[in-house]
Amino acid sequence: MLYLIYRANHPNLTYKGGQGPIVHLEADLHAAVDWAEKNGRKWTFALSNAGARYFEDRCSLQNLREINWDAVAANWWQGAFEEGKQAEFLIERSFPWSLVERIGIHSQGIAPKVAAAMQGAAHRPKVEIRREWYY
Repeated sequence: MLYLIYRANHPNLTYKGGQGPIVHLEADLHAAVDWAEKNGRKWTFALSNAGARYFEDRCSLQNLREINWDAVAANWWQGAFEEGKQAEFLIERSFPWSLVERIGIHSQGIAPKVAAAMQGAAHRPKVEIRREWYY
């Protein structure tokens, strides 16, 4: 999805503001699974885009080896990596803000908006410029 936002030319995408305002929320996978299981929430990870017509998902951390980690780490992913690059982790209904450990941003320009959004929040994850997370 981020690639479509970056390109800003998909006919079904109404947002055309580019990737600059997009923030990435990072959490520890094991802490997220532990929270989900303690709170009766279903969780899964998909080997590709979970929004696609066909995808495979898993609900055991022992199956993490099935993710195409080369695709996940790739900077360019068309062709053989296209499906695997879209692997994702999902928790039903909601995700607790308290588990977010880091917020990745594209540039310093978005940092004041992120700080304003967290103003007054008890939990304030670190904010870092992570250009490698963007196109």
